[in-house]
Amino acid sequence: MRVPDRDCQRLFVVGLVACLVVAAVGRQTRAEGVVLRVESEVFVNDDKTPAATSLTLFQNGITWDFLDAPADGGEGDIILHDPARERVVVLDPQRNLKTEIRTIRLERLNVSLATWARQSDDALIKWAGAADFGDALTTDGDRVELIGPRVQYTVEFTRSSNDEAVAAYRRFADTAMLLKALLQPGGIPPFPRLAINRHVEAAGGIPSAVTLCITPKLSLLPGAGDTLRSVHKVHPQLIDGDHSRIDAAGAQLIVAEEVDLEEFVRRRHEARSDHPDS
Repeated sequence: MRVPDRDCQRLFVVGLVACLVVAAVGRQTRAEGVVLRVESEVFVNDDKTPAATSLTLFQNGITWDFLDAPADGGEGDIILHDPARERVVVLDPQRNLKTEIRTIRLERLNVSLATWARQSDDALIKWAGAADFGDALTTDGDRVELIGPRVQYTVEFTRSSNDEAVAAYRRFADTAMLLKALLQPGGIPPFPRLAINRHVEAAGGIPSAVTLCITPKLSLLPGAGDTLRSVHKVHPQLIDGDHSRIDAAGAQLIVAEEVDLEEFVRRRHEARSDHPDS
């Protein structure tokens, strides 16, 4: 009988561990039966070609967010939302790196961002740090609108009879907004979107389109500015390719090198500085 070589042994062990982890997660979250497939595209101004795309898969109480590939054609980030374990894991497949962010860190960021925003001299930032937007936030049928200084949010949503799916999507969307604020600081604080998310969930809806219009501080034309529009196609089930993609991501998550967030950001920045076109 021939003894497998070391590479074969390593692959066998990796595969076995992946199976055990997936099985364990399935047992822990089997009660959370939400299954959703959300395809998203982001458009800038009047562009017909999306500037970014993503595929978000909900299964077994876990959400996998597959972001679009960078301009160099490589793989984009994969983000694992794991509320049962109170964590988010960001995987960089290109560099085989991962970092884990505990939910408590995002909650603390929520508090510190609000304090910072309310002390800002910028009218938009200060407004965006509010705890309650009052009459500025309105709901009309399947549409929510929020208007502030130099900014307008419009969210269209589709109503769902599945309350668990609505709640799961809102939880994912909230976490994604806070994660973006952590990884990409400097933008508008997430509180307007968090408030909108609450209203959409209360109406029993899942967003189908989100439009953000921003007018710069100095504009030569009244009302001129940038418009970002994201379109979401929601499906109540996964397809065969989705299961394979989740399995592959789970296997890579196990073998990826784990570093803290600061090291994760530093190494990615250095790699992009070496390859400015990536």
